[in-house]
Amino acid sequence: MSNGTSPLASAAADRRTFLQASAIAGGSLLALAPAVHAAGSDELKVGLIGCGGRGSGAAVNAVRAGPGIKLWAMGDMFADRLEAHRQSLQKEIGDRMDVPESRCFLGFNAYRHVIDSGVDVVCLATPPGFRPLHLEAAVEAGKHVFCEKPVAVDAPGVRQVLATSAKAKDKGLSIVSGFCWRYDQGMRETFQRLADGAIGRITAMQCSYNTGMLWMHKRRPEWSDMEWQLRNWLYFTWLSGDHNVEQHIHSLDKMAWAMGDQYPVKAVGLGGRQARTSPDYGHIFDHHAVVYEFANGVRCYSYCRQQPGCANDVTDFYFGSQGTAMTHGANGTAWIKGESSWQYTPAMSRRAIDKYQFEHNVLFKSIRDRQAHNDGESMAKSTLMGILGRMATYTGQSITWEMALNSKEDLTPPKMEMGSLPTPPVAIPGQTKFV
Repeated sequence: MSNGTSPLASAAADRRTFLQASAIAGGSLLALAPAVHAAGSDELKVGLIGCGGRGSGAAVNAVRAGPGIKLWAMGDMFADRLEAHRQSLQKEIGDRMDVPESRCFLGFNAYRHVIDSGVDVVCLATPPGFRPLHLEAAVEAGKHVFCEKPVAVDAPGVRQVLATSAKAKDKGLSIVSGFCWRYDQGMRETFQRLADGAIGRITAMQCSYNTGMLWMHKRRPEWSDMEWQLRNWLYFTWLSGDHNVEQHIHSLDKMAWAMGDQYPVKAVGLGGRQARTSPDYGHIFDHHAVVYEFANGVRCYSYCRQQPGCANDVTDFYFGSQGTAMTHGANGTAWIKGESSWQYTPAMSRRAIDKYQFEHNVLFKSIRDRQAHNDGESMAKSTLMGILGRMATYTGQSITWEMALNSKEDLTPPKMEMGSLPTPPVAIPGQTKFV
């Protein structure tokens, strides 16, 4: 398979060069069926950057968002990943795919070649540590973007995303985020009811994302430190942000949504690494417990855990002055108990447009209608909420929103090249310093 003009051997770049180089509210889901051609419009070409399972899923959703949409180019760090998903996508989407070897790109600079390949839309699905760079490059090139969550792993990345999102607004470009529950019919109905006062004034919230172990690829002798970390990106903060950012972010986003997209003013928490202690799992924690406090005094009690043999729980509770609500982060059910009781059931959910598909329906309809849709601010701030929690658990200190937003902690490795990259030490609360 051709690697275009971006072979791994030419990917080395120091930190400064690497960074400088990149220098829907409301509405019915049923009203946003797959977009149709606008009068006289041409086909839309999609570029996929990051060929994992979520990226391939996004590519399928993209081309099914309406007629005249084709997958045009693909980029990934590794040839085996790209080729495997290229073959599976060919079987799944058939003539909606037009990706010859000449439009398959590898390495750290693959994203640039995908963006420059003649695409109109890019799907960003690499590990989150690359998201700010790739988003900026896409917007600079005038591309519409589907942007998986989270959108950064540190405060400099969040600030970069906020600036890029503002630039996208100025350019009339759409950015739709992968905070998929914002595009789920049951969640949208639930949160509209909360906004309308179904449980009165929210007084407290609780969210849990307690699961078992996730995948891990055992290191091979031929892998450098960098390749090993990239292939096991979940377990390194510079790539994933830790699971309070990478996975639990869905729950935290719903907390902010319930508060009318207001974000906490400070956080304090605890966490550690008790069950998943092997070096195979990098250096992240396996559990976090964070209390987020909002300006009006409301507190959110947040828990996430990735440990085997424990009780799993992926639920969110909203306690109000006139009732209680629950949303389920695994099966999408929801209920409200109080003066305005209501329930959203799996049967109702089966009649709704799939949330992953709906994200792309919204994106491509906005492009066809020339009415840009921009999730930039909320996706960046929800990401920062997760980062704020990690800062609190890693340091053991009370961290304010302003401290987190203005943090100078930049997790980017000193060089983006295949080679040596030591694993950072495991954080020790009370000893690890806020930067």
